[in-house]
Amino acid sequence: MKKFKFAINGHDYDVEIMNFEDNMATIEVNGTPYQIDIQHEVKQSKTPKLVRQEVVIKRSDSKIKKTIVKTEGHEVKIPLPGNIMNIFVKEGDTVKLGDKLLMYEAMKMENTIIAEKDGVVKNIRVRIGDNILQGSVVLEIA
Repeated sequence: MKKFKFAINGHDYDVEIMNFEDNMATIEVNGTPYQIDIQHEVKQSKTPKLVRQEVVIKRSDSKIKKTIVKTEGHEVKIPLPGNIMNIFVKEGDTVKLGDKLLMYEAMKMENTIIAEKDGVVKNIRVRIGDNILQGSVVLEIA
């Protein structure tokens, strides 16, 4: 465990503590083992030991059903909060992949939102000057 060097009355001693339990210690002094009794109180650790109970996982026989919800259109969402500056499309317009849909200001920068798929603009949910939050749906493409 731990090794120490002691000098007692001019003699050097190599002491190694081998085991330490309660008030009993096993030490080795210059290669000779000794069992010693500690006379003063041994300080206990203030950190409590964490004892956790075993977790029992209950399995049920029911199966999880996956529900697929079909949406009629593709929702265009804003990645950062900001202000709508310009809208390039109107409801009913046909857009192609990569067409500009709207411009908004976020973090003092102008950002352009482009179409991620071909389709027809079904619903525009914002107006110029609106403040929008991150993840807000601004329009739908069908």
